[in-house]
Amino acid sequence: MSLPSQKVSSAALDCELGKPDGWLEANCGVRERFVCEAETQDELAASAARVALGEAGIAPSAIDLLIFASAVPKYSIPITAPLIARHLGIPSGACSTLDVNSTCLSFLSGFDMATLMIATGRYRCALVVSSEMASRALPWQTDPVTAGLFGDGAAAAVLVRPDQGEASHVRAVRFEVHHEGYEVCSLASGGTGIDFAREPERFAAGRFFQMNGRELFKLTAAKFPGFVDQLLESAGWTRESVDLVVPHQASPFALAHLVKRCGFPRDKVIDIVATHGNQVAASIPTALHVARQRQRIIRGSRIIMLGTSAGVSFGGIAIEI
Repeated sequence: MSLPSQKVSSAALDCELGKPDGWLEANCGVRERFVCEAETQDELAASAARVALGEAGIAPSAIDLLIFASAVPKYSIPITAPLIARHLGIPSGACSTLDVNSTCLSFLSGFDMATLMIATGRYRCALVVSSEMASRALPWQTDPVTAGLFGDGAAAAVLVRPDQGEASHVRAVRFEVHHEGYEVCSLASGGTGIDFAREPERFAAGRFFQMNGRELFKLTAAKFPGFVDQLLESAGWTRESVDLVVPHQASPFALAHLVKRCGFPRDKVIDIVATHGNQVAASIPTALHVARQRQRIIRGSRIIMLGTSAGVSFGGIAIEI
């Protein structure tokens, strides 16, 4: 993972917002988060990628597939992945690149695509990297509680087709969408939905993230436990046989509710949201890296990566290391 150098506490934001001490943390649950100041999104992505490649003992020139998996890219056009390849010094023409966007589930989608492409024999060594600058589009003036949830950061993973010996296995993958919640979360400007030339005021308003937390909570509470049941059934696992749950760090309250509703013991769930905030697509791989740092992942571990995203979509991957 790679984090911006600037850490911003909720206590400091209380002062900026003119709120009483402890107001923001009490209302959103996040104590501190990292925020980009001098760093760019692509530089942060390349930094995380270098760490992943170094730990894997793999040279950048060995990468033949690079997937940038994030909710918001550097530009609408061109895609961001080629820029990261250039930062890493991957020779021109040596690898394929693509961007994948399924908002907060982008890393899981990119991971799934990479494993499938490796399994077909098309590629041997893939780099999946997520980098987010959520701090660029937060509604501090209109909805500071939602704005207080988010932080910036990047994380990456290297996936390699094994030649011999032990290999990790993807035991189950599941994605599903509940499109009745399509309008629950949005960042409306920047696509084709609002024409800046015709509706500049609407475009300006749409550049801030908007979320109907109540409706998102209702939909997730009703549907997500059943989704987890089906993922476990596909993997042939029980809740008791899972060693570690690495969830999307949506919010402290949402994470606590997920643990309670889905029936996982709290000590099996990686929880870093109070100190990192919601890093959008970078949340799951950052939590995965923290789990490795804490030596929670060993050979034979059964891990479930889980999350929700705007749309509203659910995603999960069960891996045996």
